[in-house]
Amino acid sequence: MTDAGLFDRQRLRLRPLAERTHDLSLRALQPLGGAGDIPAELRATAARILAARREGRPVILMMGAHVLRAGVQRFLIDLLERGLVTLVAMNGACVIHDYEFALAGATTESVARYIATGEFGLWEETGRINDIVNAAHASGGVGMGEAVGAAIFDGDFPHKEISLLAACRRLGVPATVHVGIGYDIIHEHPNFDGAAAGATSYRDFLRFAAEVERLEGGVLLSFGSAVMAPEVFLKALAMARNVAAGGGRAISRFDVLVADIRELRGDLAAEPDRADPAYYFRPWKTLLARTVAGGGESRYVRGRHEQTVPALWRALGAAAGGA
Repeated sequence: MTDAGLFDRQRLRLRPLAERTHDLSLRALQPLGGAGDIPAELRATAARILAARREGRPVILMMGAHVLRAGVQRFLIDLLERGLVTLVAMNGACVIHDYEFALAGATTESVARYIATGEFGLWEETGRINDIVNAAHASGGVGMGEAVGAAIFDGDFPHKEISLLAACRRLGVPATVHVGIGYDIIHEHPNFDGAAAGATSYRDFLRFAAEVERLEGGVLLSFGSAVMAPEVFLKALAMARNVAAGGGRAISRFDVLVADIRELRGDLAAEPDRADPAYYFRPWKTLLARTVAGGGESRYVRGRHEQTVPALWRALGAAAGGA
C-alpha cells in the first residue's frame, strides 16, 4: 500500500480544549480520609504490602484509566509519598486523564456526543502529549511515563499537585506506560509518531520487567485493568522467570490483589472452565490463578475504585498503626 491509500491526518480540524464540555472536574477528587468497612482481602493485602516494604521488596501498582476518573489521586499519591508503592504501571488513557486534570482541572468527554460530530478526541492541548513523547524519543533514553511526568512537574500546569505522573517524577518512583497503537485519542492527531510511542512505551515495558524480576516476596496490585495489566504482567513475568531460572532463583512467592467491579464466583485460585465466559476475563485466569500457581497468594475484591482504593489506604493506615 502506498501513502495514497492512508488516511491523511493533515485534513483534521482540532479544537481548543477549553471548548470541550468536560464530564469530570476537580470536584470529583476525594479528600484523604473516609470511613467504612474494610474487606478482609484488603486487610490481608495491606499486611503483605507493609511486610514487603520492610524487606525491601517491590509493590507494583497496575491500573486502568477509570481509577483516575474515580477521583482517588490523593490516596495514590499519599501511598507513593509513604514509600508503599515502588512502581506505577498504566495504560495510555491514564496519561491523558492525568495530563488534562493537571492542565485544565477537568477531563473526560462524552463519547456519544463528540463521536456524532466527528470531534471526539481532537483537542489541541491534549495532543501536546505527542510532542512530549516525540521529544523523549529524539533525545533517547527516556520512557513515556518519565517524559510526561517530567513535563507536568517542571511545566506550567496549574493543578500538577494532583498529577500521579508528576508525583512519580517528584519522588523518583518509576511510572511505566503501556500503550496499544490506535487505543488512545492522541493517536488520532497529526503529530502522533508511532515509532516514538512504540520506543518510549517499550522502554517502559523493560523497566517494568526489571521491577518484576525483583518481585519475589513482593506484591502486585491491579485496579481496573481487564487487559493491559494481566497481559503485560504475564510477559514480563515470563522474562523475569527465564532469567531467574538461569541463575538458580525462583520468582514464585508473591501476593496479587485484583480489584474490579465484576462479580466472580467459585475458586478464584483455579482457572475457570473454558466453557465459562469468565475464562475470558484475563485478571482471573492470569493474575489470580496462573501466575501465582507456584506458591504465591491471590485475592480479589469487588467494588468501585472510589471505594476500594480508599479502603486499601485505610487498611494500610490501620495495619501500620498496629505494627
